[in-house]
Amino acid sequence: MSRPAVVKALWGAAVLVLVAGCSSGGTEDRPGTAPPTSASASATAPASPSGSATAPAGGRVAVTGTLTEGLKSPWGLAELPGGDLLVSSRDERTITKVDGRTGAKTSLGEVPGVVPGGEGGLMGLAVRDGWVYAYLTAESDNRIVRMRYGGAEGDRLGVPQPVLAGIPKGVVHNGGRIAFGPDRMLYAGTGETGRTGLAQDRESLGGKILRMTPEGRPAPGNPFPGSVVYSYGHRNVQGIAWDDAGRLWAAEFGQNTWDELNLVEPGKNYGWPEAEGRAGKAGFVDPVAQWPTSEASPSGIAYARGAIWMAGLRGERLWRVPLAGAERSGDPQAFLSEEYGRLRTVLAGGGGRLWLVTSETDGRGTPGPGDDRILRLEVS
Repeated sequence: MSRPAVVKALWGAAVLVLVAGCSSGGTEDRPGTAPPTSASASATAPASPSGSATAPAGGRVAVTGTLTEGLKSPWGLAELPGGDLLVSSRDERTITKVDGRTGAKTSLGEVPGVVPGGEGGLMGLAVRDGWVYAYLTAESDNRIVRMRYGGAEGDRLGVPQPVLAGIPKGVVHNGGRIAFGPDRMLYAGTGETGRTGLAQDRESLGGKILRMTPEGRPAPGNPFPGSVVYSYGHRNVQGIAWDDAGRLWAAEFGQNTWDELNLVEPGKNYGWPEAEGRAGKAGFVDPVAQWPTSEASPSGIAYARGAIWMAGLRGERLWRVPLAGAERSGDPQAFLSEEYGRLRTVLAGGGGRLWLVTSETDGRGTPGPGDDRILRLEVS
């Protein structure tokens, strides 16, 4: 159900205060009911000032239902073998298992050592070989830990074991997305915590995409010997995904002008703070697509049916970016605009299915009955 117009109008005035200077940086469908018919309607928007590409035919997404609701500050989402989901609560420090068929929720408990605050807390999740990996904000830093799950543990999480510590933390720009790549290495998107110089400092883990073994060591073939740094010059990376050819894509918050979707290659410099959006400067990689910060503020991304799907927080919409190899094949298309509020995480479920997590209870939304929720989407 679309939000009431009067609420949106009031929120529009309030959001100017909350997002100024860090928009992107800082700054009703029930279970078992039919989705709204407007959910599959789309709109197109240029991805750059030139708007040179054209929107391709096809490429639609429809909300087919709500898997579960009543989640508090959901952030990370990972699929377990068998199809159930794990979702993290950034502010409550908890991980919940959600039945992938019925939406029934089972609390797996609180993760020790998480210190929520600002944009920090319990964030990205990944699952591999009986371990649950979590990116979290601790007392002195952001870090990645892993916990045994399943088997003898049952529906309980084991004691957190350190994987990688020392990622800079701040009130804003903590990054937080983690995922295993096709190479079975663990990748993490980090932020520069508002200290812009960290993004260009290759000795810092802030403002980077990191690549490591499951145990947290620098992955073989990394561009900088002895370092987990894979790419640098990022402001705040909260979305990472791979296409069907194994290329890595990342969504990144801009400051006041442009949010970005980047094709990420090892050792490359993505420009922040010297460049925001397409700058055409030597030594920096320009984004494949860019948006005004009011239309995106991107968080999670996923790849499905030839396109990147990007969740927008401030933009309150789901973007589709059609791809032809390493390039865009058309203009980005916007779906679900202001239908469900802020959108935090999108996860590919296979066969053209997406899971989409809303983010109305994170302190910057206008939560209504049922928020927050996980939506079922089908891509055609």
